[in-house]
Amino acid sequence: MNYISTRNKELKLSSAEAIIKGLSDDGGLFVPETFPRLKKSDFAKLSEMTYIERANFILKLFLTDFTEEEISKCTEGAYGSGFGSEKVSPLVKIGESEYILELWHGPTCAFKDMALQILPYFMTTAMKKTGEKKTVVILVATSGDTGKAALEGFSDVDGTKIIVFYPSDGVSDMQKRQMITQDGSNVSVFGIRGNFDDAQSGVKKIFTDKKITEELDKKGFAFSSANSINWGRLVPQIVYYVSAYCDMIKGGEAENGEKINICVPTGNFGNILAAYYAKKMGLPVNRFICASNQNNVLTDFLRSGTYDRNREFYQSISPSMDILISSNLERLLFDVSGKDDKKIKELMDKLSKDGCYTLTKAMHNRIGKLFWAGCCDDYFTKVRIFNTFADTGYTPDTHTAVAIDVYKQYVEQTGDMTKTVIASTASPYKFAGSVLSALGVEPYGHDDFEQLDLLAEKTETDIPGSLEALRQKKIRFGDVIDSKDMYAAIKSALGK
Repeated sequence: MNYISTRNKELKLSSAEAIIKGLSDDGGLFVPETFPRLKKSDFAKLSEMTYIERANFILKLFLTDFTEEEISKCTEGAYGSGFGSEKVSPLVKIGESEYILELWHGPTCAFKDMALQILPYFMTTAMKKTGEKKTVVILVATSGDTGKAALEGFSDVDGTKIIVFYPSDGVSDMQKRQMITQDGSNVSVFGIRGNFDDAQSGVKKIFTDKKITEELDKKGFAFSSANSINWGRLVPQIVYYVSAYCDMIKGGEAENGEKINICVPTGNFGNILAAYYAKKMGLPVNRFICASNQNNVLTDFLRSGTYDRNREFYQSISPSMDILISSNLERLLFDVSGKDDKKIKELMDKLSKDGCYTLTKAMHNRIGKLFWAGCCDDYFTKVRIFNTFADTGYTPDTHTAVAIDVYKQYVEQTGDMTKTVIASTASPYKFAGSVLSALGVEPYGHDDFEQLDLLAEKTETDIPGSLEALRQKKIRFGDVIDSKDMYAAIKSALGK
């Protein structure tokens, strides 16, 4: 299978080449030239498999230049240990038609582990296949969870260095502590004065600056990405939506072929895009429900067809969704435009220049038939945490609570009681202060770890081991820089 750029469909790379490169030189994102299809019999067969076996089955359809043995080594390395659940991503029923897909049982307690535990294995395998001799420098912009998951995955991986940029005042205290205490001789972490979009734009600018890439190339370095702009990040996310459906079949919660809805708390659009790609493969999906916090640029876009990032930016209690430029949306637009790479380049140029663009009526209509959008601010996020815990005994984190609330809005407005998988993207312990406040427990005056203890007592659940271990870890990285100084920071981190 070949991979093409959303801004130049004549450019064709193997999956190994696309994974190493991360972002196309033209600024476009790599997508499969075609999508494999799953039959009803495939879902029946997959339902009897383990998560790793399901991953092997799906991944070999996309990574056609990898051998089955190579893919198996990747999945065993990623999911064979380090996850707190045997099912890797368990499905929990909390209502008549609500199913929570817990994606946070990995080592950093966030859904990013589902992809970032396997990406380093993809990367090192791809480097061998392509004969890449340079040190691959992984650049990451994070709104909170990607940074730690990428650092954990790439720590001390041979032939790589990883540099993470995060908004210094735009992540939770626990997210920050996870990053700035990271072990590894090949890792560097920098805070950015600004928001996630400043960090993401800075990384993209560096990626596409030929002068910079040529300079580092001469010194033996090649850039790549661990953000969801990298196809190697996105393809493992398709697996867990297929797996969730198979768990529903296996558990008698759905008939094979029965349609479901999928609701995802969304920032950079990668997680919900993976669900859309699963549908393209044959997953029976009725509707995608896109849930945003008060940074509701996606809600407005999906409803109106106009994307406009020229608006106030809010720091919320669901910081991983505090994003105004949703990079992966470009992949969806490429698909619904009929792979019109010229149109996509035109739209992205408008976004870069003016901060906004408007879809054609045909493109907007295609999206509107599949996607429903809603948003939820901090106040109602806390109300939803309280109500969910009171009504079901389940404790969602702030991002999952946004998704549950928007799902409730969807049901109220449409009356659609189709069984719905709600993506749960983080452990409530990663946002203990906000969750405690929502549950009526005063978090202030207590440090991060006292808050963990209070949450465990309130909810009668266990503190994840990886967060418990942070109590003993020393802070390694304290630099905070302006976004204009990101390249200087990279050179400093590389010792060049």
